[in-house]
Amino acid sequence: MISVRGLTLLSRSGYARCRWVYSSLSSNSSTPLLEHSTHLCSPVQSSKEVLGCRVYYSWVSNVLNTVGQQAQFQSSSIVEEQLDPFSLVADELSLLANRLRSMVVAEVPKLASAAEYFFKMGVEGKRFRPTVLLLMATALNVPMPRQPSVAAVDSLSMELRTRQQCIAEITEMIHVASPLHDDVLDDADTRRGIGSLNFVMGNKLAVLAGDFLLSRACVALASLKNTEVVSLLAKVVEHLVTGETMQMTTTSDQRCSMEYYMQKTYYKTASLISNSCKAVALLAGQTTEVSILAYEYGKNLGLAFQLIDDVLDFTGTSTTLGKGSLSDIRHGIITAPILFAMEEFPELRTVVDQGFDDSSNADSALDYLAKSRGIQRTRELAAKHASLASAAIDSLPENDDEDVQISRRALVELTQRVITRTK
Repeated sequence: MISVRGLTLLSRSGYARCRWVYSSLSSNSSTPLLEHSTHLCSPVQSSKEVLGCRVYYSWVSNVLNTVGQQAQFQSSSIVEEQLDPFSLVADELSLLANRLRSMVVAEVPKLASAAEYFFKMGVEGKRFRPTVLLLMATALNVPMPRQPSVAAVDSLSMELRTRQQCIAEITEMIHVASPLHDDVLDDADTRRGIGSLNFVMGNKLAVLAGDFLLSRACVALASLKNTEVVSLLAKVVEHLVTGETMQMTTTSDQRCSMEYYMQKTYYKTASLISNSCKAVALLAGQTTEVSILAYEYGKNLGLAFQLIDDVLDFTGTSTTLGKGSLSDIRHGIITAPILFAMEEFPELRTVVDQGFDDSSNADSALDYLAKSRGIQRTRELAAKHASLASAAIDSLPENDDEDVQISRRALVELTQRVITRTK
């Protein structure tokens, strides 16, 4: 956003239009004037009407001549400053949250309360996945085909954006449904800093609430009427089940295999965000190459996210994580830090094979981990995947649109936030 002595240029995400807003005639004025929106990227016209007044070309021209260089400098500075990816789509996220709350309403009050448990104000989480998808939607923006009128272009753009928002909503419902089931399997008692649904309302209702969310996601998915997208996200649900089953039914060799761990991690975490990114690209009519790049971004971002999650399970606290620390090892789940430690200290394998029902084994494993580079190597692997995610964005076709460039920078910024987060 560029402010120039009362004139503000607001870039409209996803559209090749700009809006100029005249906010005040002087620094002493406390009453903002109404805004005027135009399809052109410049306000310089013979005359435009703002709040019943006439803003004449000569006046606007003088203002712009006086501060033109300042505006150019401000624009350049904005491009260079660090972006907040979440603030770029804050308005859309608010609308999306409201729609999600309306989508999970159920006829039975008890089921409704359970289904909307993690969609209530204050416990929605950071809505990381919808943020990624909304930014990806803008990052993949391409000029619309020539249409008879600007209005026709706007109509098509709005329709596309609405469909891409729907993908974000579906993804969030699937994401919330998955841990509802996981918490039952893991007998968890906290989630997002509050009591887990199974702990508060019981296992049966938690499972039913998860099923209900998946059914709502399927209804929304069907409304898109795109068989390829439906197939992609249906595969995601299959992957979630497969990943959870892999975690529950591992042999001794599988538990100690990094390859097996990474495959399980893809199914449980990365598949959802990678295939959702690809779905956003497909809805936009992107080429196979671009769709694959969107997929690769989501896959590597998801893997990096989970690797850091595994680190935080050892280094974080219940307060910062919103769940019990050391929860994985307490449940006998072997993650990357322990796997890397095992490479340095093969004798750790014996401890792992004995299991962690005995607290002394857990303490012993933690001692080995502390002596190893397991935490550091896991962070390095996460950074590698974050770098691959950034490379996928950098490989997208060149686009001079400012909104596209900002969104791409925001997606790259997210890769760094993922690997430096503390909760």
